Amino acid sequence: MKFQIVYDKPQRIRFRCGAYAFDKEYEGAIYNLVTASPYVNSAQVSSANGGILVNYTKGSRSKIIDLVRAINVKTLKKNEPSAEFGIQKIDSDFHDNLFTLVAKHYLSKMFLPAPIRTAITLYRSAKYIKKALKTLWNGKLTVDVLDGASVVACLCQRKFKTAATVMFMLRISGLLEEYTHARTKAVLTDSLAIKTDRVWLVTDDGDVLIPIEDLRVGDKIRVQTGKVIPVDGVVADGEATVNESSMTGEPLPVLKREGISVYAGTVIEEGSIVVTVRQLASNTKISKIIELISNSEELKAGVQSRAETLADRIVPFSFIGFFATLIFTKNITRAVSLLMVDYSCAIKLSTPIAVISAVKEAADNDITIKGGKYLEAFANADTIVFDKTGTLTNAEPVLEKVVAFGNYTEDEVLRISACLEEHFPHSVANAVVIGAEKRGISHSEEHTEVEYVVAHGIATTLHGKRAIIGSKHFVVEDENVTVTKEQQNIIDEKSGSCSVLYLAIGGKLSGALCISDPPRKEAKQAIDMLKKQGIKNVVMLTGDSYRAAKATAAMLGITDYKCQVLPEDKHRYVEEMKQNGQKVIMVGDGINDTPALAAANVSVAMNDASDIARETADITIKGSDLRALVRVRKLSKDLMKRINKNYRFIIAFNSALLLSGFMGVIQPSVSAFLHNASTMMICAKSMTPLTKKNDKDKALSLPEKAEQ
Repeated sequence: MKFQIVYDKPQRIRFRCGAYAFDKEYEGAIYNLVTASPYVNSAQVSSANGGILVNYTKGSRSKIIDLVRAINVKTLKKNEPSAEFGIQKIDSDFHDNLFTLVAKHYLSKMFLPAPIRTAITLYRSAKYIKKALKTLWNGKLTVDVLDGASVVACLCQRKFKTAATVMFMLRISGLLEEYTHARTKAVLTDSLAIKTDRVWLVTDDGDVLIPIEDLRVGDKIRVQTGKVIPVDGVVADGEATVNESSMTGEPLPVLKREGISVYAGTVIEEGSIVVTVRQLASNTKISKIIELISNSEELKAGVQSRAETLADRIVPFSFIGFFATLIFTKNITRAVSLLMVDYSCAIKLSTPIAVISAVKEAADNDITIKGGKYLEAFANADTIVFDKTGTLTNAEPVLEKVVAFGNYTEDEVLRISACLEEHFPHSVANAVVIGAEKRGISHSEEHTEVEYVVAHGIATTLHGKRAIIGSKHFVVEDENVTVTKEQQNIIDEKSGSCSVLYLAIGGKLSGALCISDPPRKEAKQAIDMLKKQGIKNVVMLTGDSYRAAKATAAMLGITDYKCQVLPEDKHRYVEEMKQNGQKVIMVGDGINDTPALAAANVSVAMNDASDIARETADITIKGSDLRALVRVRKLSKDLMKRINKNYRFIIAFNSALLLSGFMGVIQPSVSAFLHNASTMMICAKSMTPLTKKNDKDKALSLPEKAEQ
C-alpha cells in the first residue's frame, strides 16, 4: 500500500494512505492485520483519510513500515472486526461527532444570516415538539415533554437564539447517552465462547484435523497436553491430568481416565485422551453459563439511570411553577422565565459527563468499567465476596515443607524428589523443582529410566531399589507401601492445609512433600484497606477443602468462608446475601465464578482471570494486585460525592433562578442564559479528574504493580 508518513516519533508513527485508499468495510481487516504483528502495541485505522496510526515496540520502526507497505487491499477479506476495534471506533466516532456538533453550532452563529438560522431552528424544533406530543399522548409527563415545552415557549416569544441553545444542549445530552449505551453494548456482546477452530477427529484410518463445526455428537476427538478441551464428553481412551481450576476452583490437576466426564474450557496438563463428544460447543456447560450471563446482562441493561429518573420526577414541578406564576402574576414573561429554567437539563448532562470522566480516569489507570451504574453499585456495596483459587491466591503451587522418615534427611528427600519430578514438569512438579533450587539443592541423576504413571506419580530404580513419588493413592494402594498411623499423624500435623506428595524407596516411606497455594502477597493488606473503606462483610467462597479454606481465611483475616462449593452454590450464596439486604461485590477469576459474577450487584475480574470471567465482570482490573480494588472503591465513592454535590448545586442555583423569575427580577433571556451557563459550568467541572496526582492519600493512587 502506498502511503506518506505524516507523524514519526519514537514508537509511534502515522501513515496517510489517501482518502480512497480503502473503504470503511476494510477498516477492521486492516486493524486485525496490523495488530496481529508482535511488534505492534496498538493501532487506529480510519478510511476517511486512509490513516493508520501505529504504536510499536522499541526498535521495530522498519518492520512496521514494511508491514504497512505489504498491505494489499485487493487480497483483504471483509472479515468481522475484533471487539477491541469496535470499541475503539465507538470512542473515535463519539469524539468526531461531538466536535462536529459543537463546530456546526458556533460556526452557524458566526457566518449564517439570521433568517437561515431561524429556519434551521424551526426545522430542528419539530423533532422535540413531536416527541413531547407523543409522550403526552401515552399519558406520561417526562423530561421529553419539558424539553418540547421549553422549545415551544422560546419559539412563541420569537426567541430563536434561546431555542437554538436549548436544542444544542439537548443534542449533546443525546449524544452522550448514545455513546454510553453503544460502548457498553459493544463490550458485553464480545464472544465469551471458547475460540477453538479445529479438532483432531479419531477415525479408523488415523487422526484427521477437521473444523469444529463439522463435529457431531458421538464423534471421538483426541486432546493432548497443553490443549483446551473444546466440548463436554466422556474419556474413551487414555489418561491425563486436567486442570479444572477455572471450572471447580481446585488448584491441583485432576486425573481423568476412561469413563470419566470432561468439560469444555478445562485444560490438559499432562497426558493424552480420546473424548467421546456428549455435547457440542453450543450446548456445553460453559455455553449454559454464558446464556445465564447473557440473560442477567440484558436485565441490567434495561434499568433506567438514576439521573434520568430524578430528572423525570422533577418535570411536573416545573410545569406547576409555570402555571402557578401565570395564574398569580398574569405575566407570561415571568411564567416563561420559570419554564426556561429546569433542573433536568443540568442533571441529565452533568451525570453522564461525570460518569464518563470517571470511567476514562479508571481506564487511564488500567481499570475497565462497563458503565456508571457499576461504579455506583461499588460505592454503595457493604459486602465483598472473593473466590479463593486464582483470586486471593496465584493458583501457582509452591513447596511449603519437607518431612523425612527413616535414614533420610529433608534435603535428601527433596533432592531425590526434584530429580524425579523434573522429568515430567507440571504445576506440582515445578513446585518441587523450584523448591529445591531455592534451597540450593542440586540433584544429579542417580536413577535409571523414569516411568511416568499419568496422574498417579513417578517410578524408577535408585541404587537398585524401586523409588516412587506421587499421591497417597498411588504409593499406598497401587504400590502397597505401608504408611503407619504415627507417620500419617506427623504428615497431617505438618502439612496443615497443604496437598501431600509421598516418596517411597525400597518399599518404605522415605518422606513427604507439602504443597500449598499461598495467598497473594498483597491480599491481606487489600482486605484491611477495603474494611477501612466501609466494606463490612468479607466472604470467601472456594471449591477447596475445609482445611485449605480455613487456613487461607485465617491468614487473610476472613471470618466468613464456605468451602467445597460448586458454581451453582456460589450463585445461590450471592443471591441469598442480596435477599438479606446486602449489596454485594463479587471478585472471581474462573468459569465456575461466572454465575456468581452475573448475580452480584457489581462484579470484578483480575487480569489473569479466564476470558469468560473477564467478559462477564462489570469491572476488569488489568493487573494482578488486589489493592486496585481499593482504588476502585475510592474512585466510585468520589464519583457519587461529585454527582450528589452537583445535584445540590443544580437545585440551589436553579431554585434561585426560578424565584428571581417569579418575582420579575430577571427576564426569560437572562434566565435562560444563566441556566445554560451554570449547566455548562457544572458539566466542565464534571470533566475534571476525581483524583490528583500529587495527592498523598495512598488510597487515591494505584498501588505498585504486584510482582509477576
